[in-house]
Amino acid sequence: MAALRRIGRNLPSIRSTQITNPNLSSSSSSPSPILVSSLISRRGIASKLFIGGLSFTTTDKTLAEAFSQYGQVVEAKVVCDKVSEKSKGFGFVTFASHDEATKALEDMNGKSLHGRVVFVDHARPQSYFTGGVPIARGPPEPKVDFQE
Repeated sequence: MAALRRIGRNLPSIRSTQITNPNLSSSSSSPSPILVSSLISRRGIASKLFIGGLSFTTTDKTLAEAFSQYGQVVEAKVVCDKVSEKSKGFGFVTFASHDEATKALEDMNGKSLHGRVVFVDHARPQSYFTGGVPIARGPPEPKVDFQE
């Protein structure tokens, strides 16, 4: 955590116009990854929501448009399969403040979006489970005390 703070301090300061006006950042319609990651890594600035049950036709842009009525959307990402590049049916929306995210969670949870009922919850930290079989080492060796 301390390393993230040091990295965040070394990044150039971020103007709010870079977030609200995508034409000032790169040529794509979403903010640069460095901009988003620096906002998320700074304490208390951004709040991320998990959106489940998305339609397979939902894109990053339509997801951002649907949630932008609740506040400033920093990033909206629909998770896609690496091979087929089709939507997996869930995504994430990052808001600029915790209050905006809470309002979106309360209003959008259980509502219909593009013909599907979506489930909204606070995003949890990513677990780094490798998917492999855990190593079984057996029971611990008994301790032997030599008291002479």
